[in-house]
This record gives sequence, structure tokens and C-alpha cells, in this order.
Amino acid sequence: METLLNIDESLFKAINIGLSSGFLDNTLIPLRHKLFWVPVYLFLLLFIYSNFNKSKWLIFISLGLSVGLSDFTSSNLIKNSIQRERPCHIEHLNAVARIPCSNGFSFTSSHATNHFAISAFLFMLFPFWDYRWLLFFWAGIIGFAQIYVGVHYPSDILAGSILGNIIGWMSFQFYCWMYNMYYNQKNLENVI
Repeated sequence: METLLNIDESLFKAINIGLSSGFLDNTLIPLRHKLFWVPVYLFLLLFIYSNFNKSKWLIFISLGLSVGLSDFTSSNLIKNSIQRERPCHIEHLNAVARIPCSNGFSFTSSHATNHFAISAFLFMLFPFWDYRWLLFFWAGIIGFAQIYVGVHYPSDILAGSILGNIIGWMSFQFYCWMYNMYYNQKNLENVI
């Protein structure tokens, strides 16, 4: 276990300290902030509202469930159980804190959990979009930025991404089940 923690700290230092640059500061600090993505969230909601006539409200409920469950699980259940201190509070790491260091706990990253849950749900909802893999790239960049700014270890992001993908998948299964129950369809190819 100690070896894994040492690897985690080494990877953290390589990203947080080793990659320090003005360009990454100007790019990653805003990218990790939730308000930066409001136009994307609004576009996605409008796209779903406009293109999923029959099931749009069911999608909104399922997506809300995905975010709510991922945030509650990461922020309230896991963080409060594990109580891992953030790397920006650990003196021997000499972390570069590029944003104010929160007093909350580190493991798992709620940013990563929430964004991977959204990405997994939308990935399954949009089988017609050839570039849907970009959803995971988007969530990954947000997770990477959390390490870069000094508030999370790489393992926080990895665990958050796994948890988020599981919750996103579960939420999509809930959506499919509800869709079949309410619209009495067995074939989900015509969900739109």
C-alpha cells in the first residue's frame, strides 16, 4: 500500500510541479471551474430538449439522478469515510496550490466522479455521434486539471472516473428501464 501511495505522490509532483507553466495555468485553472462549462451544459440540455421529443424529461430526470448520485456518493459517503487529506495541505509535497486549498477531503474527486458520470450517460445516449469519445476526454481534462491545481492526487481522479462511469452506466440503465416501462418498447434503437 505504501508503494502505491509513493507512486501516487510522485505522479502528483510530476503533474503539479513538473508541468508548471503559464500556458497550463491560463488553460487548466479555468477549465476545472464549473461555471466555465455552463454554455456546454446549456447546449446539451437544449440539444436533448430539441431532439428527444418523447423521452426528454425522462433523460433530464435520469441525468439529474446520475449527477446527484455521483456527487452524494463521492462527497458524502466516500470522502467522509476515507478522510484523505488534500495534497495541497501536505507539507512534504511542496504542492503548488494554484487555487485556494479547500478544507474538504480528497478521495475521491467529486469533479471527476460527476463529469465521468455525465460522460458515460451521454456516451450511451448518443450512439449516433461519431465523436462521443470526446465526452471522456472532456471529463479527463477536468480531472487532470484538479491534479494540476494541487487539490487532488491522481488516484483520486482514477477512482472518481471509475465510480462516475459506473454511476453513469447505472443511470442509463435506469433510463432504459423507465423508457421501456412507460413507452412499452423493447427496442431502444428508436429512442429519439
